[in-house]
Amino acid sequence: MQEIEESPGDLTEASDDALVRAARLGDQDAFAVIVDRYGPGMYQYAMRLVAGHDADAAEVVQEAFISAWRSIGTFAGRSQLRTWLFSLVHRRAVDLLRKRRPTPIDDEQLALESPVADDDPLRSTIDAELVAALQEALATLPPTQRAVWLLRETEDMSYEEIAEALSIPVGSVRGHLHRGRRTLAERMARWR
Repeated sequence: MQEIEESPGDLTEASDDALVRAARLGDQDAFAVIVDRYGPGMYQYAMRLVAGHDADAAEVVQEAFISAWRSIGTFAGRSQLRTWLFSLVHRRAVDLLRKRRPTPIDDEQLALESPVADDDPLRSTIDAELVAALQEALATLPPTQRAVWLLRETEDMSYEEIAEALSIPVGSVRGHLHRGRRTLAERMARWR
């Protein structure tokens, strides 16, 4: 495990543990590396949770990082840094969604999941329709099922990491994922 002291000029190669230790001491550069390392994934996750509203996703991530900076001293390391950060995003997104009515997902990032054929207009149209259908189906899932599905399928988190991030038992993660996958399979049946 690389310590920050070994490479004071280049924090980008430092381990998460070393960055957390430095950030606890008030090192803003170390925290900036954490933001650069995990911010893009957190933003993508927030976009999916808040139905593709860019300003809301940015607000959620910003609030999560503010909370992380303020409470980095209490981060005990029982979970991975990434898991802890995603749990902060999840909590902020849930708070935001409670204040607002549910809206359909409009997530351009899901379009990246399906390759687009540039030279085949029919294939491009079908791909766009598939992404739109998946967005619509995801929007109908209850918030916890949607969060579990997104963390597992798009963020590739383990069941244990998801349980930690959402503060639910691992068995509940399995149940939510199973029900979410089943619902999505039913709603996406015409695309098989």
